[in-house]
This record gives sequence, C-alpha cells and structure tokens, in this order.
Amino acid sequence: MIALRSASRDDIPLLNHWNTLPHVISATTDDPDADTAFDGLEWDESFTFCDEYGPDVWQLLIAEADGRPIGMVQVIDPHLEPTHYWGDIEPGLRALDIWIGEADDLGRGYGTDMMHAAIDACFANPDVHGIVIDPLVSNTRAHTFYERLGFELVGPRWFDDDHCLVYRLNRR
Repeated sequence: MIALRSASRDDIPLLNHWNTLPHVISATTDDPDADTAFDGLEWDESFTFCDEYGPDVWQLLIAEADGRPIGMVQVIDPHLEPTHYWGDIEPGLRALDIWIGEADDLGRGYGTDMMHAAIDACFANPDVHGIVIDPLVSNTRAHTFYERLGFELVGPRWFDDDHCLVYRLNRR
C-alpha cells in the first residue's frame, strides 16, 4: 500500500542521498558528468517555496510503502509557481515530477501506485483540468510508463539545457 505524505525538512538527508543515485541522476539530466540529480537543487529552497506558496502552488510529497519512504512526488501549479519553469502556461494545470529513491524499489509497481495517488490528489481539486509532465527525451522508459497511465504526447520542448517530451493527462 502506497501512501503520500507531506515531505518535511527532516527528509532532506534522504532526498540528498537519493539525488546521488545513478538511476535518479539519469532520469533528470543527460549530462554524463553530473554527480547529482536536478542540477544541484537545494532542497531547503524547495521547502521555502512550499512554505511561502502553500500546497496549492508547490508541494513535495514522500511516497511510503508500509511506512517506509520509497520515493518522491513534486506537485506544482505551473501557472503560479515562482520559478516559471513551464513559462507561459494556462491556469488549471498541475505539473508532476516523480521518482523512486532506491534502485531496489524499481519495477515493483510503486511508481504506478504513486502516480495514481498523485493524479487522484490533483483531480480532487475541481479547478484542475489537466496534468503535465516533462520526462527527458532520452528517458524512453518514462515515456512508456506515462503513456500506459493515459498521458498523451504534446511534443518536444527544451527546458533550459534539457530536451524533454511534454505529456498531458486531461480530466476525463
């Protein structure tokens, strides 16, 4: 059973550890010299955004399997979030990032369960009409995963130096 709980600053050491794992790094960058995921993201800054903007704009969730942390889900309102990563984008959307921490937890269905829980949470808000994601073009396993969940390809897009494919899931 997967449960999502709000992440806290107490989770930063775990998140920093996960950011050093090869499968997490390769899912977030095509830079062969990268030694951390998310281009050196400072988790404390992410928690500051959570505190400042609240869960309707920026939310970090820890996925737990039977109480054991196994992954992370980031949920943002791409229209309102402060970094403007998605650029000029319509309101009423949520953007998701998801990853499994330890490699031993890959291939066990946790990602699917995490995504179902995150999708349900996003669409629990009646103002949300779609969810967008942006896996790297090189991350073909992620493309198959998201397509299996019903996400439809919007097309390729560059986010800074990252060549991604944008997918979207509309409320049905």
